[in-house]
Amino acid sequence: MAHKRKAVGAPPGTLFYTGPERAEPVVVHLIEYDHDSLEERSLPKEVDFGEIARCDRLTWVNVDGLSDLEVTKAIGEAFDLHPLVLEDLVSTGQRPKLEEYEDYFFIVLRMLTLDEGESRVRSEQIGIVFGEGFVLSFQERAGDVWDAVRERLRGRSGRIRSRGADYLTYALIDSIVDHYFHILEGFAERVEGLEMEVLHEPTQDTMREIHGLRHEMLVVRRAVWPLRELANGLLRHESELIAEETGLFLRDVYDHTVQVIDTAETLREVVSGLMDLYLSSVSNRMNEIMKVLTIMASVFIPLTFLAGIYGMNFEFMPELGIPWAYPTLLALMVGIGIGLLVFFRRRGWL
Repeated sequence: MAHKRKAVGAPPGTLFYTGPERAEPVVVHLIEYDHDSLEERSLPKEVDFGEIARCDRLTWVNVDGLSDLEVTKAIGEAFDLHPLVLEDLVSTGQRPKLEEYEDYFFIVLRMLTLDEGESRVRSEQIGIVFGEGFVLSFQERAGDVWDAVRERLRGRSGRIRSRGADYLTYALIDSIVDHYFHILEGFAERVEGLEMEVLHEPTQDTMREIHGLRHEMLVVRRAVWPLRELANGLLRHESELIAEETGLFLRDVYDHTVQVIDTAETLREVVSGLMDLYLSSVSNRMNEIMKVLTIMASVFIPLTFLAGIYGMNFEFMPELGIPWAYPTLLALMVGIGIGLLVFFRRRGWL
């Protein structure tokens, strides 16, 4: 589906949603918590986001859907976000990146999910803004990979309830990166199946499946390659918004990101090798067919030559008057055919 484009020459900070039109409404979820208490609810669009921004507890606002620009604008005014940040939030073609502002960080990354019905990967832009006491997350559609994070928040046993917004942001990014491994495991299984199919019975459907897999690997590559730079930027930033303890966990995210990139590149090379293997397999099958046809033609060429000679309508052909000429010629033809087959067999051509 083609995305809309912002008008050429529009002033910087102009909000224009570039994603596909969606029928579902924009939904805003709120989680406010500290070490001792947690409140979770959905918010109406008319809510006073300024009051939420002034909350004493840590605030996580998650927005499902970007098409309602008024919601994004209201959140931006309440949390004093730069107009360029709001513009990037609703422009869904952003490259994963990290930007530092005076009082907050702005992160863009891609969340990958596997469509089980079609076995295709869906790439969705995620925008995260975190500062002192708040985390704002913006998704293109409802549904994400953060259910485990929400369960950890609802419980009191983990460290997440006693840490700040930087740790919550780490948990959200870590869940997205961990889900990349799930996507790549699915790709690895498909690659193994395609390898067996290519080696034994490759078809046109096999070629189409390989092409589709190559396209999906490009989607994964665009999502994970810039993420290494993003994770490294968070790890090396000397900001009061990122606690020293959180830096240890961000280092783990960086290691996972590098591992994801290595796995994705390996699978991408294997898929490219599958294309070469398919072409080689098809070429070998064609060569086998041509070899059989060539051998058959080689056997019948001398037989056709004899049949052509004695099929000519000359009146004086001495062999035609011999009683045993016909069976002798047939025996000669059979002998020549058998002799050629034996010769081809000994040369290893059969």
